[in-house]
Amino acid sequence: MKVLYAGGWIVACDDTATEHPSGWVLVEGGSIASLGDGPEPDADERIDVAGAVVTPGLVNTHHHLYQTLTRARAQEADLFTWLRTLYPVWAAVDAESEYAAARAGLAELALSGCTTAFDHHYVFPRGREGLVEAEVRAARELGVRLVASRGSMDLGVSDGGLPPDELVEDLDSVLADTERLARDVHEPGPGARVQIAVAPCSPFSVTRRLMQESAALARSLGLPLHTHLAETSEEEAYCMELYGCTPVEYLADLGWLGPDVWCAHCVHLDAHEVEDFASSETGVAHCPTSNLRLGAGVAPVRELVDAGVRVGLGVDGSASNERSDLLYEAKQALLVARGRGGPAAMTAREALRLATRGGAAVLGRDDIGSLEPGKQADLAIWRTDVLELGGAADPVAGLVLSAPHRVDRLVVGGEDVVRGGALVRADETEIAREHRAQARRFAGT
Repeated sequence: MKVLYAGGWIVACDDTATEHPSGWVLVEGGSIASLGDGPEPDADERIDVAGAVVTPGLVNTHHHLYQTLTRARAQEADLFTWLRTLYPVWAAVDAESEYAAARAGLAELALSGCTTAFDHHYVFPRGREGLVEAEVRAARELGVRLVASRGSMDLGVSDGGLPPDELVEDLDSVLADTERLARDVHEPGPGARVQIAVAPCSPFSVTRRLMQESAALARSLGLPLHTHLAETSEEEAYCMELYGCTPVEYLADLGWLGPDVWCAHCVHLDAHEVEDFASSETGVAHCPTSNLRLGAGVAPVRELVDAGVRVGLGVDGSASNERSDLLYEAKQALLVARGRGGPAAMTAREALRLATRGGAAVLGRDDIGSLEPGKQADLAIWRTDVLELGGAADPVAGLVLSAPHRVDRLVVGGEDVVRGGALVRADETEIAREHRAQARRFAGT
């Protein structure tokens, strides 16, 4: 069946920054068949988008879905204090609460125009099973793409790490479970709905051996690698004391820099480390709101992009960015870049590209992130007749600069996930009710 989305401002986010102010997109079999302006091609169904802005589905490159259960905690804390406060709370997570948290977080993301999300889950309390599977179930029910991770922590407080000892795992269990998930859940190739990444948590919660063994396993299985890095000045001081080098130098020494790796935050990078990321083709998940919320600083995104580093956006966890809204994160990226480098440091279209094509590149996906023939039909359709866009001569810039917005229609692989600003395959009210019931379990901890 051929479906034509017609009468919109089409923003392709391709290599030539193609836009069609009065254009159309033809979808066939879950993929984009063609796009353009002028005479419309034949189609089985024509959908008039009535002047809406049509962008690729947004791509989230860093999140912690379970944290929707613990918003607005440790409100004035730095990262390490925030973590020490919340680790004992998160120890209560199980498959039931994880499912509720994932549905809430993924629904928020979908309503913000996000079609693909990476989730970094690294809290695996002993005796609890099915946590990653709970996320996968939620993503499949809602209809969004998910890159789930088998994260890990094995460096407890008694050995000089940050997490409590009851939340760390042994290396063999981590590797065995990672291999199991890769076998049972991961979908290779274009159009994948669920994929697995290997994601030890951070230099201050994972031993050198687990970092090395995780990289070896990931590369043997053809899976990508992810970790937190250079988020705060305290982390740098920690690495200097424990390892005698900066976080980036530590990762390089472990053989962790490379085209199959992306790191979250990367706030504290010097010019040489930016070049190290560029030359090694290591990617970055930029999380501006979380970094501001925790007072960590602002990543040198203009410098990273100019150096040719793959950069995408992440909302990060909902306990350090209480809103899972990727379009709003694009606005935040623009604002913090200008705060560092002046009003010309980033344009609205550059920020939108980080949220689409940039995120796809970070996740190693060449089948999403732009509107081009042969790519997946992942579309976000944004109404322009809303109050906040009234008077916007440039609706694309207006969309970013006046964010947040609720997407009007979200299409994943040619299938509607959001229509008329509402979830198609789930009930938002029911998701919120069940989520509140689970969150109450964590309220007294």
